[in-house]
Amino acid sequence: MSFSTTFYNTFAKRNSVYVTSIFTAAFAFGIGFDTAITTFWDRWNAGKQWKDIRHKYIQQDEE
Repeated sequence: MSFSTTFYNTFAKRNSVYVTSIFTAAFAFGIGFDTAITTFWDRWNAGKQWKDIRHKYIQQDEE
């Protein structure tokens, strides 16, 4: 069996399975892309973001 036949029989033969797989793949890609870009941004701007310098300006309440 070729790849295209296997793909068709598994995903594209029924529209409901095809649409569900497209939405699932798009959702997973969105989460992965967002995580990768956030990690890149945090490493590229390390030490310059508010979360990195907050301790210099905000004092914790001592209880």
